[in-house]
Amino acid sequence: MAHEIIVLIAQYGLLLVFFNVLVEQAGVPVPAVPTLVVAGALGANDRLPLAGVVLAAVLACLLSDLLWYWAGRRFGSRVMRTICRISLSLDSCVKQSELHFQRWRGRELLIAKFVPGLSTVAPPLVGAMGLRAGTFVLLDGLGSLLWVGVAVGLGYAFTAQVDGLLAALASAGTVAFELLLVLLALYIAAKWWQRRRLLVALRMARITVEELNQSIAEGRAPVVVDVRSQAARQLDTRVIPGAVLADLEGIGQVLQGVPPDRELVIYCSCPNEVSAARAAKLLMAIGYHRVRPLLGGLDAWDAAGYGVDHLPSAAPQAALTGCT
Repeated sequence: MAHEIIVLIAQYGLLLVFFNVLVEQAGVPVPAVPTLVVAGALGANDRLPLAGVVLAAVLACLLSDLLWYWAGRRFGSRVMRTICRISLSLDSCVKQSELHFQRWRGRELLIAKFVPGLSTVAPPLVGAMGLRAGTFVLLDGLGSLLWVGVAVGLGYAFTAQVDGLLAALASAGTVAFELLLVLLALYIAAKWWQRRRLLVALRMARITVEELNQSIAEGRAPVVVDVRSQAARQLDTRVIPGAVLADLEGIGQVLQGVPPDRELVIYCSCPNEVSAARAAKLLMAIGYHRVRPLLGGLDAWDAAGYGVDHLPSAAPQAALTGCT
């Protein structure tokens, strides 16, 4: 039985590698590293062509990433909000990718595939931020080759151990397959539960856009704080008039001159106002008690027809760093 399974993997191995990597890079939580490790072990025993394994995996990465890159170029911030909405990690992976882009200007593609959540978010973000296609293909290709090489190399180095595991799985028959399905289901359930716990932890009173607009009209305007990252503001230049710009990490310093009893309204552009709620919790912890996230965030304010200002474009600076 073990021999038959190994023969099956060897026969269709390149297709399995290609589609597993393609699906994972598209955002489906089906890990491809185990497949690459097994393929590396089979390659060490000449059951699969190592060069073919690496090529198939890298091509799958590039195909999926190019589609995400194009979506980012074409639809901009809408793609990022969609990813944030469906991601099992809420906005954390999007926020992390934005911060990486601020620091590295696209070079995060070299290590993105080693960071959970970042692999799917990075291509559309750098596309939306205007990274040139040639630069993207070069950096993403090198990053994909590095990631694939490490996984395949591990399988190649630990061939005996992988062969033993395959033999054990083959001996277990359908029980092993069912166990793998259960483990995958548990992984997805754990990510969902982590998302759920975060939403519960960040539950607090929100202020609606109508209430905020009424407060401003009546002359009792609160301090409105935009907690999006710099990269997010470059991607979407809209801002509520009079808002204070503050990254989540430095919001305490930005608001040092604001009295603790002043009402604060925090907004972001992510679904569920996750970043805004985090900022509100942080401000409450340092002494601000009248803090509320804006329900629906910037999109809700704009959709209601209330005025927005636009920040100056950062295109000239972007062009100096490989962006257009």
